[in-house]
Amino acid sequence: MSRIVYVLNGPNLNLLGKRQPEIYGRETLADVEAACRAAAKELGLTIEFRQSNREYELIEWIHEARERAAAIVINPAAYTHTSVAILDALSAFDGPIIEVHLSNIHKREPFRHRSFVSGVASGVLAGFGVQGYGLALQRVARLLADKPA
Repeated sequence: MSRIVYVLNGPNLNLLGKRQPEIYGRETLADVEAACRAAAKELGLTIEFRQSNREYELIEWIHEARERAAAIVINPAAYTHTSVAILDALSAFDGPIIEVHLSNIHKREPFRHRSFVSGVASGVLAGFGVQGYGLALQRVARLLADKPA
């Protein structure tokens, strides 16, 4: 069974550490990737870590994951609240999907309270900062271990 997990990051996450650090923290996307790689190694997972500001590119990676990956961890960022297309792509994925947000989206502006992705996610982590990615990978590892062969 595949132990590949796609860790996908949406728009503006390339600006982590620079954009609104009071909300998103001071860690950079490179810090997030390093933490994910360390956690994945410990859990016996392999990750494909990617970020794009382009909706279509995230959708293409989700389609690619259908053929290659056992699970997806996704921080769709602003597309969380706007993208039916990402929802549709994720709906066609058969493995676990964990939605991650650095900030607690429910403590923020009302438009951020609605997530299209949550409806297909196996779990949602919000407000745990960078630590949320590691928690997501732990959950993926458990879900994959519990999956019947």
